[in-house]
Amino acid sequence: MIAPLRRVGIAVMALFITLFISASYIQVVASENIADDDRNVRKLYESFSAERGQILAGGIPVATSLPVDNQFRYLRSYPYGDLYAPVVGYYTLNQGNAGIESALNPVLTGRASSQILDQLTALVTGSTPEGASVQLTLDPEIQRVAYDALGDRRGAVVAMDPATGRILAMVSKPSFDPNLLAAHSTSSVLGAYNELSEDPDNPLANRAIAGDQYFPGSVFKVLMTAAALESGDYTAQSEFLNPSELPLPLSNRSIQNSGGRLCGGEETVTLEIAFRLSCNIPYAELGLELGETQIGTMADDFGFGATLEIPLSVTASNFPRGLDDAQLMLSSFGQFDVRVTPLQVAMMSAGVANGGVLMTPHLVDYVIAPNLRVLQTFEPTIYSRPLSRQTAQELTRLMVVSVSQGVASAAAIPGVSVAGKTGTAETGIGDGRSFWFTGFAPADAPEVVVAVVIEGSSVEGTANAIASPVARAVMEAVLAR
Repeated sequence: MIAPLRRVGIAVMALFITLFISASYIQVVASENIADDDRNVRKLYESFSAERGQILAGGIPVATSLPVDNQFRYLRSYPYGDLYAPVVGYYTLNQGNAGIESALNPVLTGRASSQILDQLTALVTGSTPEGASVQLTLDPEIQRVAYDALGDRRGAVVAMDPATGRILAMVSKPSFDPNLLAAHSTSSVLGAYNELSEDPDNPLANRAIAGDQYFPGSVFKVLMTAAALESGDYTAQSEFLNPSELPLPLSNRSIQNSGGRLCGGEETVTLEIAFRLSCNIPYAELGLELGETQIGTMADDFGFGATLEIPLSVTASNFPRGLDDAQLMLSSFGQFDVRVTPLQVAMMSAGVANGGVLMTPHLVDYVIAPNLRVLQTFEPTIYSRPLSRQTAQELTRLMVVSVSQGVASAAAIPGVSVAGKTGTAETGIGDGRSFWFTGFAPADAPEVVVAVVIEGSSVEGTANAIASPVARAVMEAVLAR
């Protein structure tokens, strides 16, 4: 009898060990995957049953949770609809999260490590943890002005404080109504999401920081001029040949200035005149002389190639490498394969406006607990120092002349010195173009930097007529505060 009992005992012990290992694996190793599994209905109900923290702009809730009489207990609501949607994002039953709702989901649900005391209190009392609120840097008035100024056109606007990196406005159009994605009906959410994701205008993309990036066109001349001046080999009075047409090396193509004319009416022009009138050919020559390495280094210093977290993920802008002479010449006035986000273009102007010091852009001021305890603050930080103060001052002067006497004149504000640069870029798709403005005001003590891009083949006119007035409206709104 002893031998059979021993065998039974060993078998029972093996079963207990197997059960212990299995339970431990589920609770310790696989718990996170199980909790995050889309099929975990209990987790889904739990996430909606907690009062999610608010997202605020200027102290005004732009995302909040409303109590409802069903198993979910709370319905996410976006009082301003598409005005803030590209930044705030959405919180859905079955299509995940986006925007700030996704980037700061742990604090909004009350489950961040900084909220551990609140979690322990909730565990002891048997209550559900409350989410913390997030205060954005966006200024509601500036956001509204930028949104209205852009109108029904596709594009984006970014406004920021160059001294701190705080983003004052971020608009992307077309936008969408996140309330359609917050419903408690999985079928209606799925239908709304599919309609938005299949829309050829791609309203779910935040064009200011992601989506299909843009060719910068002539606003890239801000960076090119910075590289030239910073090298010490060029001044604003350096001269360049200025033919009406310039054949590209090893190519049957040629470069022309806007309108195919002699830019400025002279056979040679200074760098200052080329910048003021936005001449392409002198900048193609400048790029060939500077070289890929020097231009690329300046691009890197301004943030090209870097994936920023603001805390939204920013798609890295691109200055290509391994270029032949023709490609380098085209890249030197923002074509070929130079790709940017509007935020990157704003960063270029911000580095100039702030005396050569580029601050890290950010969208959040602080996170605050339900008991009003500040859990996290976001302080200004230096991203890089791409320019000397002397170069920044000279480039500011050139940008002021571009507005007062050049092709960015529609950005002028009476009684205020405005610095700016326009640009028009070919998209490479049909006759599609992108119209740009970037600049800052007041030029002598900058309070705001703006980047505007408007896209579309159906848009008629110049960048000065199309993009500059949008930027002017935003700058005027900031200066009027």
